[in-house]
Parts: sequence; C-alpha cells; structure tokens
Amino acid sequence: MWLNYPNNPTGAVADVGYFKEVIEFAKSHDIAVMHDACYTEVAYDGYKPLSFLEVSGAMEVGLEFHSLSKSYNMTGWRVGMAVGNADMIEALMVVKSNLDSGIPNAVQYMGIEAMNITDEEIDQRNAVYQSRRDRVVQTLNKIGLEVEPPKASLYVWVRVPNGYTSAEFAELLLEERDVVVTAGNGYGPSGEGYVRLSLTISESDLTEGLRRIEGWEIPLKN
Repeated sequence: MWLNYPNNPTGAVADVGYFKEVIEFAKSHDIAVMHDACYTEVAYDGYKPLSFLEVSGAMEVGLEFHSLSKSYNMTGWRVGMAVGNADMIEALMVVKSNLDSGIPNAVQYMGIEAMNITDEEIDQRNAVYQSRRDRVVQTLNKIGLEVEPPKASLYVWVRVPNGYTSAEFAELLLEERDVVVTAGNGYGPSGEGYVRLSLTISESDLTEGLRRIEGWEIPLKN
C-alpha cells in the first residue's frame, strides 16, 4: 500500500488514528506499507506533520521515504532516503543496487550543504509559501470557489463549480483568464471535480495570476 501525507495533490494530512487503521489493515492482510513523506517539512500555521514511523506498530509493516526535493528545493536532483522495517530495507537494496550505482558525488556534496540549513531558514521558506497559500485561498473564496487552506504541502486543492468537470473548468480558466491549473482527474478518478494550484511559482507570476481571476464571474452551467 502506497501512502503520501502531507498529500500531493490534495494537501490532506494524516493523524495518529488514520495511521493506526492503516497498520491494522496491513497486518490483517499481510501487506507492506510504503509512506512517501516528502512534504513533512512544508507545513503552515504551526502544524507539524506526523511521521508514519512515530505510530506504534509501523516498523513491523512498512517503510517511510523522504527526499531533499521539497524540503530543500532540490526537485529533480533525486536525493532521497528510506527508513523502517529491516527486512524491507534489505529487499529494497537488492532492487536499488540493480538500478544504478548511487548519487553523483557533486549532488551528494550539495545535499550535505542543504542539510546544514537551519530550522529557522526552513521556517522562513515556509512563511513564504504560507503567504502565497493565504493569498490564493482568499482570492478563490472571493470568486465563489470552495477552498480549505491546506495545513501542509505545496498545493491548493479546489472543488470546481457545479456542472463542470475538472477538465472543463481548467479549460475555462485558460480560455477566459489565461491562467493554467491542473485538472484533478489527471491524478485518477477520485480527483474528478477538483483542480490543483501550485504555490511554487514566482511571486510576480502568482500576483499576476491572482489579478487575472480577481472579480471573475464564473459562468453558470446547468
């Protein structure tokens, strides 16, 4: 079972009760749990995302993966790690050792520098993302879209207006306001009815994008 919390694309987060249910399910069905935790250092309003391995029993059933991609703005550099059940780590190493021979030295040195960044600097970075999140949510709410501010991750997950599919609303935003969003159905059937906005664009692009949709009267559709 693959999990990802804080989640991309929805920004959803998991609590202890949820992870306990996952652990019990994994034990009763004899399956492994793989938790992608790459957004745990991107959180807002004082929220601290939970590690799957903090929950009793998790080490018996799974692994947790982390990455420098989101925590240290190293997306695409492919620096990551896995911790958890020893037998699963051993099996993972068999697969990994047959895929490549390791991370290039230059990238390793850059990763070392990144991990020397202080918590205060991470907090400052998150404050930038939180400010962007707040601006996006405020603007979307003003034009009548249903938006909950995410507690973590780099995305805002937005329900589309009644009558629209994800693709139709994404196309409408592009044609009428010259704004690009990601249609939720691209993430699978459960994403239908939503679009995803990213907080990773520049301040100037974000400001311009929000300006384009401010005051927009979304066409009604039966």
